[in-house]
Amino acid sequence: MPVPKAEFEQLPPCDFYTPAELLEDDQMYTVYEIARMLQGADPDAELDPETEDVLLDWAIPWVMTNADDLVVAEPRDEDEPGYYGLKE
Repeated sequence: MPVPKAEFEQLPPCDFYTPAELLEDDQMYTVYEIARMLQGADPDAELDPETEDVLLDWAIPWVMTNADDLVVAEPRDEDEPGYYGLKE
């Protein structure tokens, strides 16, 4: 159910990192690592599955929105996710 804006003390803008602000030029990242980094967490942080699912809900649209600035690499192994990095 919608909530009146007046119920919140602060309403900062909904700004997200650009790929260049988030990712290192010479590195490739899984969507799981990107999800953690978008929230300011270490890319190797251990998260419970429920938290990781919520973070992925943010990361997947971010990857899709920024696809023009990214490159993708196929998984190296069958049980590994794909990788994303900055387009040069």
